[in-house]
Amino acid sequence: MNILIEGAGSIGIALGASLISQKQDVSFFAREKTAKAIKENPIERTGIFNHITCQTNEYRVYTDYGDIPENTFDYVFICSKTTANKQISKRLSENKNVLKDNVKIIIFQNGFGNDKDYLKYFQKQQVFCARVITGFRRPKRNISEVTVHTAPILLGSLQGCDVSELKPIANLINDSGIPANITDNVEEYLWAKMLYNCTLNPLGAILGVNYGKLTENNYSVNIMNRLIDEIFNVIKKAGYNISWHSAKEYKELFYEKLVPDTYNHQSSTLQDISRKQKTEIDSLTGYIIYLGKKYDVDVTVNKTMYNLIKAIESDF
Repeated sequence: MNILIEGAGSIGIALGASLISQKQDVSFFAREKTAKAIKENPIERTGIFNHITCQTNEYRVYTDYGDIPENTFDYVFICSKTTANKQISKRLSENKNVLKDNVKIIIFQNGFGNDKDYLKYFQKQQVFCARVITGFRRPKRNISEVTVHTAPILLGSLQGCDVSELKPIANLINDSGIPANITDNVEEYLWAKMLYNCTLNPLGAILGVNYGKLTENNYSVNIMNRLIDEIFNVIKKAGYNISWHSAKEYKELFYEKLVPDTYNHQSSTLQDISRKQKTEIDSLTGYIIYLGKKYDVDVTVNKTMYNLIKAIESDF
């Protein structure tokens, strides 16, 4: 298989190294600084799974679609920040000549609703989403460190399409050492991740602490409980599927297992703010606010988190 990875950040490098280790043809589309770094230095996947190093002659790096041969790619992995989706989807549409007719696009991003930009240009049976609850960080532009893992990467469709064609991709990722599989219920898993991320990411970024620290005082716990209540109400009112019958049931799992399993992790939102980069808050808490307005659900505490993150990043 020939795979294009759009976005050579932490997850893009990790997935690229994983697939190269399984003898797949991988290309990266990256910005100039990152492209230069991974052209000149081997990419590496380090951290809690087996260490993989891929030499520079084992993959291709592009900064211009005009340099890519026609009819090349079977799959495109979207591994960029969600803030780039409008630009990337348009770029892919304008350069469909480099894609095979039956190309599959898989979105490996935080948040919900990220497929909508790609569905403007591609058929629903070509656009898929992944639930990734594995944590990554990028100590150098050519290195991705897997910092935490609580559940397999799951590939699926939000449009009710057949996901069996994604099984070979899931197998390749799994065989590289990161557990992965396909699912017919990716919506449910993505909303479980939204509950987790929208509760932890903005508050952790505002306070500048890891996930576990947020559970160690009553003030932040009270805020998280309010966030969970609001998000749960939105999910139910909007008619999405979720694994828990009540917010109380979810909180038990959240405090007893989910946060302890990821105690030391620093959210991508905090990492972005530390680098003075725009965050993905619009695809996370911003989407909760959108649904709250649409379905007349009170999301006051989520709005406060959103406004604080926006205030912090307004100087970036």
